[in-house]
Amino acid sequence: MSHKAGFVSIIGKPNAGKSTLMNALVGEKMSIITPKAQTTRHRIIGIVNDKDHQIVFSDTPGVIKPNYSLQESMMSFVQSSLIDADIILLVTDINEKYDENDVLEKLKTTSSPVAVLINKIDKSSEEEVFAKMEFWKQTLNPEAIFAISALLNHNVSGIMEYIKERLPVHPPYYEKDELTDKNMRFFVSEMIREKIFKLYDKEIPYSTEVIITSYKEEEKITRIAAEIIVERDSQKNIIIGKQGSMIKKVGTYARQDIEAFIDKKVFLEMFVKVIPDWRSKKNYLKRFGYED
Repeated sequence: MSHKAGFVSIIGKPNAGKSTLMNALVGEKMSIITPKAQTTRHRIIGIVNDKDHQIVFSDTPGVIKPNYSLQESMMSFVQSSLIDADIILLVTDINEKYDENDVLEKLKTTSSPVAVLINKIDKSSEEEVFAKMEFWKQTLNPEAIFAISALLNHNVSGIMEYIKERLPVHPPYYEKDELTDKNMRFFVSEMIREKIFKLYDKEIPYSTEVIITSYKEEEKITRIAAEIIVERDSQKNIIIGKQGSMIKKVGTYARQDIEAFIDKKVFLEMFVKVIPDWRSKKNYLKRFGYED
């Protein structure tokens, strides 16, 4: 049998469950998951290999109308993932109103096979699921429609079978033992950012970036230094908390996740730095990996 390989893009609106699905398909925690919208900022690649297949999944930021430069960069990751996709998975929440015409128009004109995944069906009735499937047949007429619960792993294996059938015959794009194109520093920064999303409210998580400034592997311990970037002094004070109480919490929870991920003891040091209005400054977005 010929080897099959290809790129599968996971797109959809914020909070549709794209990252949960990506992690379920890859079988590893690649993307951070929080109840807040727009948690994913980058195009994150997760690679699934078996003897005859290599599937390169892309988890992309949620589709939004951008308000500032960072969000414009996030949307450019979505557009580029549509261009090189061999298969496109549109993830949509069962209760979601879908009116993003620019995305639908692109999906109607793409030559790649499109599957619509109606997610979170565990929170709905059978009638609602059938009605939503009918809506997507009329609106997009995709090649396939799956009713799924990414959180409960319901019908995820059916999606994998569909993908394997539709993959083009091609040699592997990556080494067969690779899981992702991102390095360890990226995942460590994402784990810290996930804790910030979970522990802080309002605009704080959205105004924050995490940069790993040092990553040193010693025999018995990995020493990591991170900078938490915010836009204002008031945000810096909130991140640190009274007598450092909040940043300690972030450090404790992040360190536990990092230790589990790299299977080694970690010493984590964090500093908070103010860069006014960094989300709208192209030079900083480039430095932080959002611009080419």
